[in-house]
Amino acid sequence: MDLSAIDELLKTTRSVRKRLDLSRAVPLDIIQECLEIAIQAPTGGNSQGWRFVVVTDPAKIAAIGEHYRESFYIYARARDEQAATQGTGELYEQQQMRVVKSAVYLANNMGRVPVMVIPCIHGRVENLGPMAQAGLYGSILPAAWSFMLALRARGLGAAWTTLHLRYEKEAAAILGIPADVTQAALLPVAYYTGEGFQPAKRIPAPEVTSWNQWGEQLPPLL
Repeated sequence: MDLSAIDELLKTTRSVRKRLDLSRAVPLDIIQECLEIAIQAPTGGNSQGWRFVVVTDPAKIAAIGEHYRESFYIYARARDEQAATQGTGELYEQQQMRVVKSAVYLANNMGRVPVMVIPCIHGRVENLGPMAQAGLYGSILPAAWSFMLALRARGLGAAWTTLHLRYEKEAAAILGIPADVTQAALLPVAYYTGEGFQPAKRIPAPEVTSWNQWGEQLPPLL
């Protein structure tokens, strides 16, 4: 395998919001090709209970986009109130400003994206314990992420979003999703504008990794 190409793919698969090309059509054969790759992901017990709802109908995209927009602003108001109460540092605010602007843009334009893909899984998490919940989501999230990686390799972008789930039942009614099926995310899909992406600024891995016991760091290597 070409490790440099794989590493580049993994390090530059960004959540694309402001750079989604809303005016360019996405060929459906590319979506299908990426889904064929996605279903090679692992799934608990080889159950293969995943389902993907691909939405290209402009009216349905607009309706789901409106639910997403409403949910976003409810969420944003709650975050603003929390920040006003607890306070945040200046550095944090500077780091978050760019993310906030792109999130607002996506909320206002979700109803205009060329394609939406909703990864789903048979089953519900209500009344399930932690192990069963982890197993259910663990049987759809790897496939959804593989789908996003396959898109990125073909010059398309997406954003992992879940805010529409505030109106999960309404979205299910629009799309005819059965009541015993869980929607895991909402992925707006489009070609992206501009050049490629750079690795994001992250907290270094050693600072978020424990070895053998919580909080224990790897001893210096001799």
